[in-house]
Amino acid sequence: MKASEILGVEAVGFVEPAFAALTDCTFNMVLAEVVGDEGRLLVDENEEPLALAFRGPDGWTAGSFLCRNPSLALIERFEYMNGEIFQEDRTVWAAAVREYFSEALRAAVPPSVEDLNPVRRGILNNLISGYWGDAKGETCIDCCCGSGVGSLVLRELGYSPLSYDNDETLLSRGLAEGRLLPGETMWLDATIATQYLEPVPKGIGIMMGEINTFTQEMWRQIISELFLLTRETLITVGTGQEALLIRDWGEELGQEVEVKENTADPIYDLWVCRSTRK
Repeated sequence: MKASEILGVEAVGFVEPAFAALTDCTFNMVLAEVVGDEGRLLVDENEEPLALAFRGPDGWTAGSFLCRNPSLALIERFEYMNGEIFQEDRTVWAAAVREYFSEALRAAVPPSVEDLNPVRRGILNNLISGYWGDAKGETCIDCCCGSGVGSLVLRELGYSPLSYDNDETLLSRGLAEGRLLPGETMWLDATIATQYLEPVPKGIGIMMGEINTFTQEMWRQIISELFLLTRETLITVGTGQEALLIRDWGEELGQEVEVKENTADPIYDLWVCRSTRK
């Protein structure tokens, strides 16, 4: 369902320029300055604010509160105008917001060159199903999803992916190819993923790295965020040294991490870290 449908309007634009901006409280002030004569307040199943939209001369403009709270000034402005209150499940609104910003990204950002090795899909399918088997709609994060082969495989196995990456050109490629779906995809900084997502049952990080002296702290933050968001995690890397680093980072966060060499794939996923929360 589109954001405009949920709000009961023909079309809506967001004050936030990208999904990553949803945490920025500056956009509460930007929304408060929108000229409008009618408002729509969206609340979730617990009657917590999800979004607020105002109708102005150029149509409807909204701000989303998935990742921040509305200001008191915004709520008071809505209360003093001709407004309606709508209700929707938080998960439904979240998917609509992801779809809105993913479609905007796909329209604005030229895709990267195609980077998918045709055999990769089958290799990943065997790897993930070998550890976890099939699912029945269980949510699984695809951290640093790139152009989306991991998300495609998760979907084939019955999982519901939540995919994110900081490379907008790779996301654009994945969206164009259909490996990434707009309602599941986010362009954000993986080092602060917990600011945007709630914990889910499972997560993958496929072919993380290269983890070296210069990038180690960045990858530690990315992988630590993934551990905090998931009960079970599969991470693949290219070297045993990288795998041992991930094991250490996981154990510091209370994860039990099993490290195995993966002889089935001599190119990409040479080492697999499987973690579960203690």
